[in-house]
Parts: sequence; structure tokens; C-alpha cells
Amino acid sequence: MGSRWWVRGDIDGFFGLFVDNLLQLMLVVVLSGAVCGLPSSLVVGRILPGAALSVLFGNVFYAWQAKKTGKADATALPFGINTPTLLAFVFLVMGPVYQETKDPVLTWHVGLFACLTSGVFEAAGALVGDRLRRHTPRAALLSALAGIAITFISMGFVFQIFARPWVALFPVLVLLATYASGTRLPLGIPGGLAAIVAGTALAWTLRAIAPGLGATSLGVVQGVSLGFHPPVPVVGDAVALLASPRGYAYMAVILPMGLFNVVGSLQNLESAAAAGDFYETRPSLLVNGLATVVAALFGSAFPTTIYIGHPAWKAMGARRGYSVLNGIVVTIVCFTGAVPLVLSAVPIEATLGILLWVGLVIFAQAFQEVPRGHAIAVALGIVPSLAAWVLVEIEATLRAAGANLIDVVPRFGADMSIHGVIALSQGFLMTSMILSAVLVFVVEKEFLRAAGWTLGAAVLSMVGLIHAYDLTPAGVKNRFGLAAAPGFGAGYALGACFLAALHFLRPRSGRPDPVLPSAPP
Repeated sequence: MGSRWWVRGDIDGFFGLFVDNLLQLMLVVVLSGAVCGLPSSLVVGRILPGAALSVLFGNVFYAWQAKKTGKADATALPFGINTPTLLAFVFLVMGPVYQETKDPVLTWHVGLFACLTSGVFEAAGALVGDRLRRHTPRAALLSALAGIAITFISMGFVFQIFARPWVALFPVLVLLATYASGTRLPLGIPGGLAAIVAGTALAWTLRAIAPGLGATSLGVVQGVSLGFHPPVPVVGDAVALLASPRGYAYMAVILPMGLFNVVGSLQNLESAAAAGDFYETRPSLLVNGLATVVAALFGSAFPTTIYIGHPAWKAMGARRGYSVLNGIVVTIVCFTGAVPLVLSAVPIEATLGILLWVGLVIFAQAFQEVPRGHAIAVALGIVPSLAAWVLVEIEATLRAAGANLIDVVPRFGADMSIHGVIALSQGFLMTSMILSAVLVFVVEKEFLRAAGWTLGAAVLSMVGLIHAYDLTPAGVKNRFGLAAAPGFGAGYALGACFLAALHFLRPRSGRPDPVLPSAPP
């Protein structure tokens, strides 16, 4: 039976997906300037049009894919800018480059390189995605993502919320109450939209009657007006760092995030299949990666991806039209330069609750979606992210005080263990995955597999992808080369030998011991 391009449920689906995408675009505008030092002309003239083209490309393809099934009730996979990767690239790749160089063009080039590399990795994942997933414990992937969620996504924004309670606190409570309870507001208004409207109304009211209390980010983007900003190919800029060590210095962030995107997309495909919509893995993942490549080649530093939540959109009654309409409206908003104008009216504080919710959901799922005995591995995998976040906060504080790490570190003393914080933060996503995977296999008494992951950590330490660093006046620098972090390499190698020995010493008969004691009722 044929299927229609538009049904009534597509209206609800469109508003839900568009509000989500609009929030990402607002974040791109605010964080690109505040953290990465990119001028508004670059953000509006290059990054947003490139992002829109990527979103449109993916939305149209996944709508066509749903249409191709011939099922009247097939719902297109939701698609848009990737929130965790956006924040990881801002705070862990582009932000550090700008803080070191104060060069916005170089910062943009590094972002384009990261986006392009991530897209190529995701497209390649279409060929090996299932195999990657089979050999990487779910706890290893989710714990690294949970670490980013609770630190770089949630904590900084929580502080902003409590620094602006007059504007930010009520919208957060509205959002948490509606999202956590699943309560539908009158007229079917999405909880996120209600929170944004409430925060905006509070900001403008307070600005009129008590400007001090209503101080927000209203009007933070200046000198930008409506116009026509079509996407422009920037292939030369996107590949400018392919032969430079500058881009590869951040592979310890880029590759794990690419792996997250591949596995996350696989999980979203499984979620769609469970809801009754089966889509082929290879074309779905291939287009997912190609859309990110399109973003980079047309100026955006921020990957796009298949979103979680397909069953929710299906339950709304959305089918194909919501996806196409979202792509069209996002394109119009970006090509006309309307996002900064939205920000001039809507305070970013009114939207922070959505980010907090995203962080909390990702963090909670890391524990909920793994076997009970693997929760301890998730907990261990979060630790490196905490170290990375603490280091960012320390560096920001020192910069505000006119100091830097190389001058202050000798005064920290042994009690602070600052060198441990720095070492653990270097390549923290890879370290998180490795430590969590090792503990999963130890819990399962698969000691040879645990030894293999530990030996991998030794190799990565010795070449400088994890733990290795140099302190310079500009901050912490990656140290690459042979024997980059020999102490860690030796420690992991000895650990691998010990785990291998446990495998051969383990009795081959008898009932296995319980992996973990049961929690008290």
C-alpha cells in the first residue's frame, strides 16, 4: 500500500524536532562566539548555512527512506545537529585552540577538520559498525558519553541556571516536571517550548521592571540582520589541516566521538525496528556520515546525526512530512540569518533546562542500559571526564586571574595531585572507554579480553594518545612520539600480563563465582 507524505501527526512531530534543532543552532551561535572566538559574520555566513544544508540533506533522505518502505505508518528517522559532539568539539577542540592562539580562522579550520574527519569515520562505520558494537562493551561507550553529559553538558549549565534564578529556574522546573512525568500540556504544547516561552516572558518582564534582576544574554549577538546567506563550498578550508599536526592533536577526542555516533546510530536503528520500522543499516549509517561531511565542506564545524527518540515521534503520529518540513524550515532560518535575531529575543538561560535534561538522560541511561553488574564499570569510566572538566575549570580560573598552569603548578603541592588530573584528562574519552571495558571483562572473568584492552592502553600511552602531555606557557600540550608516557605504558603492560596470568590460572571447571553481591533491598 502506498504512503502519504503528510498526515496530521506530522505537525506535532515537526514542532518537537524543530524546537530541538533550533536550540542546537542557538547554541552554535552563542558558544562559537563566547568559547571559540568566532566572529558573527563567520557563524552566520558560513557555519549556519553549512549546518542547514547538512540537516536538509539528512532529513530529505530519511523521509525518502521511510517512503520507500511502502508502509503507510512508517516514521522517518529523526535527524539533526549532534548535541554531545557539538559540545565536545566546542569545549575540547575549538575552545582550547582559540584560548592558545586567539586566531578565529585557525580555530574554525580545526573545527572543520574535526567535523570532516568525524564524518568520514562515521561513513566508514557503515561497513564495520556492527562489528565495532559487538567487540566494545556497551558500558564502555555509555560511560564515556555519561562523563561528558554530567560534566561538560550539565554542570556548567547548572551553574548558569543558579546564577540567574529569576529567569532560568522556573523554566527548568517546567521542563523537568513535564518531561520526567510525561505530562502533556493543554493544546499539546511541548514542555520544552513552554519552558522557553516562560523564560522569555520572565526575561522581558524583569528587563522592563527590574533590569538588574533580569540580566540575561538578551541581545548578545550584535551587528547581524536578516539577509540571504547561501551555503558556499569551503573545501580548501576543510582540508587545510590534513597535512598539519594541529588537527591530529585532537584525534583523541574526534575518534571516540565518531565511534559514539556510529554505535549510537546503530542503537537508534534498533529502537526504530522495535517500534515497527526496520531500516537497512548500511545506507542509514552511510548517509549519516555523508551529511556530516557535507556540513564540513560547506563551512559547519558541527556534525549531524540520527537522533534518539524515533518511537516518541511515531507515537505522536508523525510519518514523513515532519522530517522534510523540519529540513526546509531549518534551511530558511539559517539562510536568512534569523538565528541571531531569535537569540536577541530569547535568552539562552531559558533554553538551558533542555541541555540539563539531555545531560541527565544520557547520564542515567549509562546505568540503566547495562547489566546490573556492569554499573561499577560505568562509574569507573566517568572518572576521566571529571578530571578533564576539573582541568578546564582550573585553567579558566587561572586565566581570569592572569596566571597560567606552568607558573602555578609548582605551588599546588602534593596534596592536589595536579599532575594526575592533567594526565587523566589527556585523551580522557579513550581512557574512559578502556578502563570501563577492562572492568566489564574483569567482572565477567574474561581476563584475556581485559588484558587485550589493557595492552591497548599501554600502546596508546607510549605513542601519546592518552596521558602524555607537556606544560607550556600556553597551557597543556599533547606530547606525541615513542615513549611519550612511559610510566603509564609500563603500568598498563604489567596489568595486561597480570590479567593474562589470571586467565591461565583460573580453574576451567566448576560453577563460576557470582560477579557482584546483590544490592540491599
